[in-house]
Amino acid sequence: MSAVPAIPPTLRRARRRSNALGLLAWAVAILFFLPVAWMLLTSFHSEPDAATNPPSLLAPLTLDGYREFFGAGGGASPWPPLINSVTASVVSTLLVLLLAFPAAYALSIRPVEKWKDVLFFFLSTKMLPVVAALLPIYLIAGNAGLLDNIWLLIILYTAMNLPIAVWMMQSFLAEVPVAIIEAAQLDGARLPTILGRVIAPISGPGIAATALICFIFSWNEMLFARVLTGVTAQTAPVFLTGFITSQGLFLAKVCAASIVISLPVLAAGFAAQDKLVQGLSLGAVK
Repeated sequence: MSAVPAIPPTLRRARRRSNALGLLAWAVAILFFLPVAWMLLTSFHSEPDAATNPPSLLAPLTLDGYREFFGAGGGASPWPPLINSVTASVVSTLLVLLLAFPAAYALSIRPVEKWKDVLFFFLSTKMLPVVAALLPIYLIAGNAGLLDNIWLLIILYTAMNLPIAVWMMQSFLAEVPVAIIEAAQLDGARLPTILGRVIAPISGPGIAATALICFIFSWNEMLFARVLTGVTAQTAPVFLTGFITSQGLFLAKVCAASIVISLPVLAAGFAAQDKLVQGLSLGAVK
């Protein structure tokens, strides 16, 4: 029988290092997941059990928090705020993609003069604190009659996410082979056809990653929604703050509401996780 070749010391060290990094990654993931797991467990407790200190893990489970959230306890219905959040997030994300895609094409595949300055100008708009622009936006919206209007949030979310979307998609589109575009042009394809049938399928993972990030940013935004909306255009994060009162217990209801409001983002991230990983890795290594 032939002897089994010995594993080189360098390979053994590399395997031990890889195993250690894997354990560290699992530990960090569990550390980040613990608050979510605790919130989920608390959402199934009654208010007295959720308010105990230290909290009880073996307390009886109940759906009272979810019944209260969905209005079974006589509270306001969550469906209008949820619909407003879906409308503002989805429509603004679609508008961002429609605007960022041709802009990224002009800055990557067909770069304009001083295109790097244009990119840094886009990025500089994200450096302004949101609260600094809140009062001018409020006055302009009030004079235009757009307060408590979902279209105002759509416009603001589009403007808020457009710079980061252009930055992301520019790096994705820079990886598209120019030869494919030139071949399509030789076949007589016009620019809209090239964008829709040639570049978009190739950069699909990058577009999906950009769309998911814009959707998450829009869904979680609360400052604009809190100040610029009232009842008609109220979004889910603003509705969530209504469960926090100075009287009575509210921890279980807040946890239940947080779980329900987080589900659309979690579902979107889970559905697009393969595209997200591929998209975020595009442009990382030349």
